[in-house]
Amino acid sequence: MIIEQRITTPASQPSPGQLIDRANRLVQAIASPTIVQLVLRVALAVPFWRSGILKWNGFLTLSDTATTLFSDEFMLHLPGGPYHYPAPTVMAFLSGSGEILFPILLILGLGTRFAALGLLFMTVIVELTVPDGWPVHITWAAMALGLMAYGPGRVSLDHLLRNAMRATESDR
Repeated sequence: MIIEQRITTPASQPSPGQLIDRANRLVQAIASPTIVQLVLRVALAVPFWRSGILKWNGFLTLSDTATTLFSDEFMLHLPGGPYHYPAPTVMAFLSGSGEILFPILLILGLGTRFAALGLLFMTVIVELTVPDGWPVHITWAAMALGLMAYGPGRVSLDHLLRNAMRATESDR
C-alpha cells in the first residue's frame, strides 16, 4: 500500500520560493545600479590614473621615461609588425593627458560616457602594444562598455546636471 505523504510547512515558515526571492532582493540591494556604476567608474579610473601620473614631471612636462617608452620600448603589434609608434613625443603626451583627464572625469561622473569611450580607445591601443595583457584589458573594455551603455549612475555630476536642466526646462 502506498501512503501519500505531503510535506506541509506551517504558515509561519517561508517556502523555498520565498527564501529565494528574499535572497535575490538582498543581492539586488547590495548590488544596486547606483553602487555598481560608481564602483565601475572608480575601478576603471584607477589603473589609468596610476599609469598617467608616472608620465609627468610637472604641469604639462612629460617625463623622459614616458618619451623613451614610446620611442624605444612600446611597439604596435599590427599585421606585418611590430611597428614603432609614430611621433613618440606626441603619443606620450596624448597618452599621459588621457590617462589623467579621463579618470578625473570618471570619478566626478562628468561626461562619463565620453570619458569611458576615450578609455576604451586607449584600452585598444594598450592591447595592440601589450597583446599578452588581454585578460586585464578585456576587463577594462567591459567596464568602459558598461559605463557607455548604462551611464554614470545617480552619484555623478552628469545626473545632477541632467536633473538641473530638466528643472529649468519645466519652469519655462
